[in-house]
Amino acid sequence: MSKQRLKAIFGGSVGNLVEWYDWYAYSAFAIYFSSSFFPSGSSTAQLLNTAGIFALGFLMRPIGGWMFGRIADKIGRKQSMTLSVLLMSLGSLLIALTPTFKTIGLVAPVLLLVARLLQGLSVGGEYGVSATYLSEMATKNRRGFYSSFQYVTLIGGQLIALGIQIILQRILTEEQLISWGWRIPFVIGAILSVVALYLRKSLHETKAFEAQKSKKDDNNGTIRELLKHPKAIFTVIGLTLGGTLAFYTYTTYMQKFLVNTVHLTKGEATLLSFSSLFIFAVLQPLFGSLSDRIGRKPLLIGFGVLGTIFTVPLLTTLSNTTSQWGAFFLLLAALIIVSGYTSINAIVKAELFPAQIRALGVGLPYGITVAIFGGTVEYLALWFKKIGHEPYFYWYITGCIFMSLLVYVFMKDSKETSKLNEDQDG
Repeated sequence: MSKQRLKAIFGGSVGNLVEWYDWYAYSAFAIYFSSSFFPSGSSTAQLLNTAGIFALGFLMRPIGGWMFGRIADKIGRKQSMTLSVLLMSLGSLLIALTPTFKTIGLVAPVLLLVARLLQGLSVGGEYGVSATYLSEMATKNRRGFYSSFQYVTLIGGQLIALGIQIILQRILTEEQLISWGWRIPFVIGAILSVVALYLRKSLHETKAFEAQKSKKDDNNGTIRELLKHPKAIFTVIGLTLGGTLAFYTYTTYMQKFLVNTVHLTKGEATLLSFSSLFIFAVLQPLFGSLSDRIGRKPLLIGFGVLGTIFTVPLLTTLSNTTSQWGAFFLLLAALIIVSGYTSINAIVKAELFPAQIRALGVGLPYGITVAIFGGTVEYLALWFKKIGHEPYFYWYITGCIFMSLLVYVFMKDSKETSKLNEDQDG
């Protein structure tokens, strides 16, 4: 692989890491700042309010997928990725500087919501455009491997957020973290975004985009052009449905589950989440490389079958465990299963669309699905717990994974029918 190609994949991945760090810092530190914005009620009620804003942030992701996808398909992948990371920096800075409810009353949660909406807009655009950029920069026989780094950096963003949390838990008291310490990761996020902005400004544009741009087609990046590919749109929705639910359950929500349901301390839950997610990140290129050898479809079907069979037993056993090691291995088993989806879902989506509509085709249907299902994971899980029927949530995940399994079984293997092969740099 050429030096320029490696630099492009590194630059795209690092920017992706910073975007997702900013996104996950909210979820990781919600257990500390929820009382600053929603001071009344039980801890579950406070987390429920914070999760509600988390879910509302997801509603912006389809808009971000459309807006930044259109920019990427019409003006360029590089310009779109640069703009999205700038917007994320603004959202993080706003969260870091927003006064508490005691200081400015209802304006505080409103500003928190505005910041989260800006971040949702940014990360909604980031997924589709970075998936497109990495897939177009990768060589034909290693697309699964190189595009898997999107989820390595996506998970890496969460690992950095949890790592900073572990450090702050060691050097600050619980009272200090609740009072002001939770602001630190958002300041760090704003600074890192400036670094990512610099890296992205030096990236080269993909040959696939340059080739289709030279045709000067006004329909590039438009909804009208996207609707010419209905089968690909519904495939993206179907294959995302179960995967996004499982992913957000075992990553962003799991820390709260370990504290609220398993009754581990906040420190124990953070360390356990960090350890399991580190291994999860390492697994992504291995699964991605495997898909280059045997195809994408076997991995997706493996996730669908195992997720349908084992989700309820895994979460039920985890909710009743009293051992940290037991919780760790149960969570790791779940993440290994989910890797069949996370490692290759980005490349599968990119392979479904031609270059002139690829970023929008990947980003918009994915953003809609994640907004409806991924974004409501925490809220629904906490709601089922609040009404005393937490196991209903486990069955809900199982049903959605089964629906995705049906899509995996009947879809063609995108490795064999890849639209990326039609690009001049394929």
